[in-house]
Amino acid sequence: MLSRRTLTIGIRVAVLGFVAVLGLAGCGPSLDGDRRPDAGDAANPNAKGEGQKVILTTFTVLADMGQNVAGDKAAVRSLVKPGAEIHGYEPTPSDLVRAQEADLILENGLNLERWAERFYNSVPKVPHATLSTGIEPVAIARDAYQGKPNPHAWMSPRNALVYVENIRKALANLDPANADVYARNAKTYSQQIATLDRKLREEIETLPLDRRYLVSCEGAFSYIARDYGLKEVYLWAVNSEQQATPQQIERVIKTVKTQRIPAVFCESTVSDKAQRQVAKEANAKFGGVFFVDSLSPRDGPASTYLKLLEHNIATLLQGLSE
Repeated sequence: MLSRRTLTIGIRVAVLGFVAVLGLAGCGPSLDGDRRPDAGDAANPNAKGEGQKVILTTFTVLADMGQNVAGDKAAVRSLVKPGAEIHGYEPTPSDLVRAQEADLILENGLNLERWAERFYNSVPKVPHATLSTGIEPVAIARDAYQGKPNPHAWMSPRNALVYVENIRKALANLDPANADVYARNAKTYSQQIATLDRKLREEIETLPLDRRYLVSCEGAFSYIARDYGLKEVYLWAVNSEQQATPQQIERVIKTVKTQRIPAVFCESTVSDKAQRQVAKEANAKFGGVFFVDSLSPRDGPASTYLKLLEHNIATLLQGLSE
């Protein structure tokens, strides 16, 4: 029989092997260079309560959604901490340990978590659910990702209702004894999302038609632009590079000038340097920062999914109305 020391060494070797495989496979560079953020716990920083399930999500927005549905029946935790980029995230050894302790992993899908398949192969006994299942994807219009599904489906409140239902199903399948609790929580949360959706739609309708442009760094707003009758303009389609190309910058400058768009914006997880250059050369203003791939810290303006939506639309309206 193997000793406890031998088993411990074996686990450590397996974890180091997992990290090495990720590195050789090339998950893609993170936007923070070599910085590897520690696993975050955006939705529930407390330890697991007695009788609670442990739900792990790939990023903070899903953790907040999941906690709203789970209530006090599960501790929902995010692999990626607030402020970190999800697209090129590189899982750490502690992420693997957290996944092994989880009862369920919730992911976005639509090729957002490009590292997920290798990660799941390392924790084959932990089930995972894809929350974008059932959503009609919007295709990316240009650049290297042309024709592929835009992964940012949660940015549409309409789509968020599908996410909530998929969370409810996943939790009910995992924990049938509390299915009624999850159903009640999902209904309440869905009503909150629907109410906010109507409010934001009405606010957008106050903008003149010729000002309904959303100019961002990442093309992360295709779904909400579709829902609210906005025209989307962006530097790059998906956060996969640390800076925009001269061609991308020039294309946006030309559009902003031609359409006389008063303000441009960027996202919290990337550098706004290129977009500020666009604003300067197009005689527009830099209107502020949107939250997309990550919630803000708890004391920030987008500490929940609902606050994220409110902040983004308020920032957009302020920028385009002045």
